[in-house]
Amino acid sequence: MKILVADDDKEIVELLSIYLQNEGYEPVKVYTGQEALNAVRSTPELGLLILDIMMPELDGMQVVKTLRKEDSQIPIIMLTAKTTDMDKIKGLVAGADDYVTKPFNPLEVMARVKSLLRRTKMSSEQNQPEILEVGSLIINRDSHEVTTVDGVAIQLTALE
Repeated sequence: MKILVADDDKEIVELLSIYLQNEGYEPVKVYTGQEALNAVRSTPELGLLILDIMMPELDGMQVVKTLRKEDSQIPIIMLTAKTTDMDKIKGLVAGADDYVTKPFNPLEVMARVKSLLRRTKMSSEQNQPEILEVGSLIINRDSHEVTTVDGVAIQLTALE
């Protein structure tokens, strides 16, 4: 799974990338807010975004707000030196899913990544309709509809 790491501090990007690779993820590295926004828009297979707040071009808060206005549901962990409660609240209200303050322990960030991905996966699985395919029939157990593989709806009685 690809995870975007966006921070203007190249050492932080490299450090997190090493930890992500060690956990089996594929880091995508960017260094400005605009690059982060462009990468999210052009890389649909991104599973998560680790985003610094204070970056050139666009700050992280603007990136989060823009993505949420575009209905992007990508999980976002804010990474920042801003430590006041108000800063954290602003980040979460803007649409971030988690908030980590600098300096940070990379192992904690990896634990938060795994936790957020686990919760996101469970949520998306719950939103998926249960579909069964039997021969040439497709049965949607949630909507109680039956269609053929050609898309022809089959009318059933309530008992059926």
